[in-house]
Amino acid sequence: MDSRSWPCPPCGEIREFVQPPCADGHTADGGACPEWACVDCGTAFVLGDAAVVTEVLRLQHAA
Repeated sequence: MDSRSWPCPPCGEIREFVQPPCADGHTADGGACPEWACVDCGTAFVLGDAAVVTEVLRLQHAA
């Protein structure tokens, strides 16, 4: 299992983070799963690019 050391806000220290088995299909096409979890407290990080919103639905309410 791949692991990394990062600061964990709830633990207040550098902790080991691991990737749990991906249940969302991120690795189905050979990609990397963006989810990492602290082995001590379970806090999760999701790393990667934020999706760009291309369309915004705007509603106009009657006054």
